[in-house]
Amino acid sequence: MRKTFLTILCAAFTLMATAAQAQIGEASVTGGRVSGVVTNGIAAFKGIPFAAPPVGDLRWKPPQPVKSWTGVKMTGSYAASCVQDVTFVKLFGAPDAISEDCLYLNVWTPARSANERLPVMVWIYGGAFVGGMTSIPAYDGTALAEKGVAVVSVSYRLGVFGFLAHPELTKESGKGSGNYGLQDQIAGLRWVKENIAKFGGDPNRVTIFGESAGGISVSMLAASPAAKGLFHRGISESGGNFGPARTANEGGATVPSLKVAETTGQAFLKRLGVADIAAARQLPAEKIQGVPGGQSGFWPVFDGDVLPGDEYELYQAKRFNDTPVLIGTNSDEGRLFAPPEATPAAFESFVRPSYGKHADAILAAYPHATNEEAAQASRDIFRDATFAWPTWAWATLQAQKGTGKAFVYYFDHRTPQSPNGANHGSEIGYVFKNLGGGGALGLPGPPRPEDTAMSDLVSSYWVNFARNGDPNGPGLPSWPAFSVASQDAMHFDTKSSARSVPNMAQLKALDGYFAWRREEAKSKK
Repeated sequence: MRKTFLTILCAAFTLMATAAQAQIGEASVTGGRVSGVVTNGIAAFKGIPFAAPPVGDLRWKPPQPVKSWTGVKMTGSYAASCVQDVTFVKLFGAPDAISEDCLYLNVWTPARSANERLPVMVWIYGGAFVGGMTSIPAYDGTALAEKGVAVVSVSYRLGVFGFLAHPELTKESGKGSGNYGLQDQIAGLRWVKENIAKFGGDPNRVTIFGESAGGISVSMLAASPAAKGLFHRGISESGGNFGPARTANEGGATVPSLKVAETTGQAFLKRLGVADIAAARQLPAEKIQGVPGGQSGFWPVFDGDVLPGDEYELYQAKRFNDTPVLIGTNSDEGRLFAPPEATPAAFESFVRPSYGKHADAILAAYPHATNEEAAQASRDIFRDATFAWPTWAWATLQAQKGTGKAFVYYFDHRTPQSPNGANHGSEIGYVFKNLGGGGALGLPGPPRPEDTAMSDLVSSYWVNFARNGDPNGPGLPSWPAFSVASQDAMHFDTKSSARSVPNMAQLKALDGYFAWRREEAKSKK
């Protein structure tokens, strides 16, 4: 009898444990059924197709509907990364497979049933629009999902494959050309809207978040009519796109007009040695990738369609997707891009042609009398013109023109490897709670207690924001919304708290410069 009782008791415990750990291991999505992998209460689905392979005649076209499959597709490993320089893959410790067939996404969910309606966080990777992939270890969504959100990461085409503009392509579409990578992101968001409920996610509570080019993408999606209604909050880490169109080598301007981008595309086809787009579509991806300038010359475009125009002006006219935003920059991220050494003369020779009649004001805002000061100024002006001013301008416009609140941060967490400030991308591991390993984005050794504490703090704010549109929560330092009057930002450092936005003298100098550039651009129309 005692043996029978023990057998029944063990069976009961087994059933209880099984019920407690039940996860969504399979789901029916657009195209067919998928099966994931469940580990410690988190179900991971990797390599779900969300569009047809953009190959052959579909190269340089908007993403097309996914091709259906029969049976159950096993989604236990990442799909190949989009075509790019293999250096990126190795640098970040990702699997080495690259392919033009790359429009896949990944889902991590802690949901135990499809009716949980968890907040959803959709990650858009960075890499200057020429590199990046979802399979970087630092982007694994497991630890973030453990905090009660469904996490999605989306691939998008890069370099010439994602952002080639050309008169033939513009004529073909009737709407402009050059933003295929952004259209991939939008297609991924449509997939989320249509399918994420199958994974226990709430399609009406979607937060897009990204870093660098991914953060810039978030700001572009916030201004794109094609993304309207597909997300409800936005997080941009070191991103933003509020400068006027690039027509030459203007300082701080990165997005070309359609005309400039088409000229770049025509020159590329000449280097490729083909007469037209039809011939270019017949070439192997490796040949296109191997042509000099096949990556660095391409960027999203003000095409008049996906990106209607200057985002600063769109916000002023209240023509944007108005949601709460959480946006910020890192204290020393210019170090990654600026030369390690500089002279006062070299700094001035860079600033004067780039910043035109505002060069004197810019030079006055960045002390550069010695070599050491010039090197620091080179780092700081890259940080401010590329990341900090767009973030500050975005927050100001959102506060003035939007109903959604803006929350601004300044990440200044220092480590033995970065004693002078936080490098570009260094916040990513803290957001995802992936601090160890992971190539260039991971800590080189075990995390210190202060690293773990910072990760708990940052990830809690991010998840709260995804849940409620506000990062604040019990036990966290108060984070006030940004306003034009107070200009507060959360400083992440040894005493994390809300303080004034830093480097205001430099930001105001750049603000004057960008205002002049906008007026110059209008006069040329």
